[in-house]
Amino acid sequence: MHRGKGMKFVGDSRVPAERKPNIPKDYSEFPGKTEAFWPNFLLKEWMVGAVFLIGYLILTIVHESPLEKKADPTDAGYIPLPDWYFLFLYQLLKYKYAAGDYVLIGTVIIPGLAFGALMLAPFLDTGLERRPSKRPVATGLMLLGLISITYLTWESVVTHDWEKAKTQGKIVDVSFDENDPGYQIYQKQSCVGCHGNTLSGGASGPSLIGTGLKPEEIMKIAKEGKPPGMPPNAFKGSDEELKQLAEFISKLEKK
Repeated sequence: MHRGKGMKFVGDSRVPAERKPNIPKDYSEFPGKTEAFWPNFLLKEWMVGAVFLIGYLILTIVHESPLEKKADPTDAGYIPLPDWYFLFLYQLLKYKYAAGDYVLIGTVIIPGLAFGALMLAPFLDTGLERRPSKRPVATGLMLLGLISITYLTWESVVTHDWEKAKTQGKIVDVSFDENDPGYQIYQKQSCVGCHGNTLSGGASGPSLIGTGLKPEEIMKIAKEGKPPGMPPNAFKGSDEELKQLAEFISKLEKK
């Protein structure tokens, strides 16, 4: 078909007639509204992060971590305490129907139902309303969870024996020869369950370090006991072994 006789040329307005390089506008055209990502914006982010990092480092130096003594798996009387965000679950396991024979209820069923309800909340309440008063299902589940966690956490804090926990976790610096015959006898006796593997004591037994007792006095306590926690005839062994154990304990001193 010849030019001008029925043929039409259709132009695309999106294609400019003159090609120009794709250069972004200068930031000076928008004073105070925008800035370059590098280095301006990124440098500010790094500076803020450095301030917080230095602040955290100062806190760790000024306020030392509340460390306890080395974990002793033989200390059956030690009362553990989880971090604050798990205190509500810790308190839940103290109740009758969430511990003991019903521990599965306290560790799996109740937490599973609670978190499952929160996960299903968006599907149970599909309304478009944003006001809490008009979203009863989601608001009710949220309030129930918040109140429960707050109460259980508070109950765990006020019922915990903090003085006893401080005593049982106190670091006692002591050194002794683990190959000493007296210590070998000690490890074979039931004493280790109350007084700990390092003899520094536990929740149900005092420390045996620096008692100031003579070997004869220690032997008497081992045979006759000492109320309220030390039962009589707790030592199971010969008199010679008891003498070696008593001499070993009497020599222990705090540093």
